[in-house]
Amino acid sequence: MTSLTVSGRVAQVLSSYVSDVFGVMGNGNVYFLDAAEKLGLRFSAVRHEGAAIAAADAYYRTSGRLAAGTTTYGPGYTNALTALAEAVQAQIPVVLVTGDAPSSGARPQDVDQAAIAAGLGAATFTVTRDAAGSITQQAVEYALTKRTAVVIAIPYDLAALEAADEEPPVPLAPTVSDDVDGGLGQVARLLAGAKRPLILAGRGAHLAGAGPELRELADRLGALTAGTVLALNLLEGEGYLGVAGGFGTDTAAGLMGEADVVLVAGASLSPFTMRFGHLLGQDSTVIQIDTALQPTHPRVDTFVSADVKSAAGRILGMLDGEASAAAWRAEARKRLAEGPGHQAGSDETGDGRLDPRSLAIALDAVLPERRTVVQDGGHFLGWAPMYWNIPRPQDLVMVGTAFQTIGLGLASAVGAARAVEDGRTLVLASGDGGFLMGLSDLESLIGAASSAVVVIYNDAAYGAEIHQYGSQGLTEKPMLIPEVDFSGVARALGAESAIIRSLADLSALQGWIDAGAKGTFVADCRITSSVRAPWMSEWMAAKQEAKAAVAG
Repeated sequence: MTSLTVSGRVAQVLSSYVSDVFGVMGNGNVYFLDAAEKLGLRFSAVRHEGAAIAAADAYYRTSGRLAAGTTTYGPGYTNALTALAEAVQAQIPVVLVTGDAPSSGARPQDVDQAAIAAGLGAATFTVTRDAAGSITQQAVEYALTKRTAVVIAIPYDLAALEAADEEPPVPLAPTVSDDVDGGLGQVARLLAGAKRPLILAGRGAHLAGAGPELRELADRLGALTAGTVLALNLLEGEGYLGVAGGFGTDTAAGLMGEADVVLVAGASLSPFTMRFGHLLGQDSTVIQIDTALQPTHPRVDTFVSADVKSAAGRILGMLDGEASAAAWRAEARKRLAEGPGHQAGSDETGDGRLDPRSLAIALDAVLPERRTVVQDGGHFLGWAPMYWNIPRPQDLVMVGTAFQTIGLGLASAVGAARAVEDGRTLVLASGDGGFLMGLSDLESLIGAASSAVVVIYNDAAYGAEIHQYGSQGLTEKPMLIPEVDFSGVARALGAESAIIRSLADLSALQGWIDAGAKGTFVADCRITSSVRAPWMSEWMAAKQEAKAAVAG
């Protein structure tokens, strides 16, 4: 067997699982990167260590394939922590390969990296000379099985030493949970007897590949369908109401509230999905099928721990007859046609800047139809899922929502750009505050993307804070950002760009698309801060309601 260093053994085992590595080189991971390069792994350099894990995270969300991020020890490692926490909170399998203190003991500059990771909910697997390969495999299988982020730590003094002989571990065959108990019979009876059934799918249903079974189940029942934003359009078709929660329309939410039986498939029922307790009627029967071991929300009446795809298939086999709720769909179709949709926005605003709603509508018409959208966190985060055509769940990468962050958008776009296939254009939607946080990785995106459009909702402010706290009379001075010429910055780094002050200015973006949409185009869109997103109003109302309840 050819001798390998400890770092080489880690890279060898990882090469059975990943093809892409993102990171910043340092003396804690230089030997790992050398081995990865020799093994043919594709390395995408980012310019800030925080981008390493964010890029690997988005790569998985876009493609469903595992990727690795890598940093050096110490400050390189601590720079990656926000993205690591986001991956843990969002249940994204991702691997961080990092240097660590020598096995002989910590140096004065070392920190307890394993303890820090544990505080974020991430497990650390520290390799040894004797078992570098098996420990690496254990770490990767843990990440995939638990759907979480893990850290593979390579002690500095072992990185370049020869590893003990190990037979390369054989990747474990994936296992599919089929823990379906007798509760499915009750579920089938409840659904068959429903007059106004609703099927609400979440990211778990998408990851399980359960879309076809749930769609067929809905058609058999005559059920209405909806999805969380992470399962956008998974159940699109007859009776589809769109997104459940603050990104949906009030008409659709009203229909969801009238459902008598709700099947929740692979969704955790977050406060945003539930419209802070107002989405479902008080008398509705709520069924949840999920791989979790217990219900994830107190509204759940019947719970089955199972693989959603398998469970939906079995329920189909238990049903007799055809749609028992056909009238429910007909009523929904009529009300959706007559009811108001999302507000179209205005051609004029008080400060002369663009209305983000009318801008979003215009962008949807201009952007290439084949698109994968990366959405950073911030006040503007609803405009893409509300107004843009995003056909498949994997075509919308929502980052920052799990850990309530901003600033991971550019880094995530790098990973998504590497994962995008079949000629799709990568579209990043970001606010000016978050864009400035990750600005160093605009250069990384320009280098990684074959076709990318960056849309900056530039209101010269931290918009969420303006609406939450400026509206209460708190000083806005810390909430404001001097207006940055992002177009000029983008050109300096090699992108094409334009400042968008009117909808007519989108002609520059249209011309770039007509010329082949090659490279990266940055659209610096100057929007007003006077338009408050509906989801923000809903959130603020919920906070006031909670305060009133405590005071009462």
